[in-house]
Amino acid sequence: MKQYKVYGIGNALVDTEIQVEDAELSAMGVEKGLMTLVDEGRQQELVDQLSDHLVTARRASGGSAANTVIAVSRFGGTGFYSCKVANDDNGDFYLEDLEAAGVVHNWTADRDGGTTGRCLVLISPDAERSMNTYLGISETLATSELVHKAIEESEYLYMEGYLVTSPSGRAAAIEAREHARAHGVATALSFSDPGMVEFFRDGLQEMLGEGGVDLLFCNEAEALSWADSDDLAAAAESLRQIARQFVITLGARGALLFDGERLIEIDGTPAEAIDTNGAGDMFAGAFLYAITHGKDFETAGRFASLAGARVVSRFGPRLSASEHDAVLEEFFGESAAG
Repeated sequence: MKQYKVYGIGNALVDTEIQVEDAELSAMGVEKGLMTLVDEGRQQELVDQLSDHLVTARRASGGSAANTVIAVSRFGGTGFYSCKVANDDNGDFYLEDLEAAGVVHNWTADRDGGTTGRCLVLISPDAERSMNTYLGISETLATSELVHKAIEESEYLYMEGYLVTSPSGRAAAIEAREHARAHGVATALSFSDPGMVEFFRDGLQEMLGEGGVDLLFCNEAEALSWADSDDLAAAAESLRQIARQFVITLGARGALLFDGERLIEIDGTPAEAIDTNGAGDMFAGAFLYAITHGKDFETAGRFASLAGARVVSRFGPRLSASEHDAVLEEFFGESAAG
């Protein structure tokens, strides 16, 4: 039996969530519904413009792959996460949060100076999230952050598509994928954001590698963009060329899965959406938890749909430990401890 269910690699970002109106997004020049990379000055400018909102701001450790690995761990799986944080307060906060969730990480030695990455997450009334990300030291994540032995001791390697924006981060993902494949570890990739598909397609293709990955996660917009089509069936056919199995999340409409042999439609779980930040990450985490614990694709998809619905019904990109237990109890009749 492998030591870890999932080994993740991605950006380490401390999220600050703030509720805003659509008019404020327009006034600040923020593109709604996308992740936009910004420099530290631009991020501070946005924070200054939102100074009267900060009393209700919420801070959490984040990053797409981190959210997913933490979900796997909180449900009762085992996770390892490779990332890069600085020797600062946010770096301390980030690693403590990983450890509190039961996730093992690569930082056992001294960290470099600099600034830990930050993500300003603006939540509009329709629950859509618009992210302005300053990567900080995470932009220099490299192959030196990989722990090859831990990759070998994992059932799945999970890579976030956001790494495509950093040459060294992309190289780290490629080396991790090659090492995983050489040691019989299944590979999984998330497209992460429509902007990654639109502007970094060639880099994502490098991360996928020749022959693609074992499992791909994306949402409908990302799938359609990859296929350059407005037809979901055509998009699914396109994804079959780069992944042996895939998951396309469809928001409130559920998900479309391909288990390597057949397409499976999963109904959405009713929810009153408040904040969609982290919904895709949770879906991936719940899905990976289920398939690494012997569940079939359809069961994993229905479980992930429930977990995603619970995340969008509250603020923040993740659920608490007790909320993970509640989802397990509701769906499987058991808790993470059981």
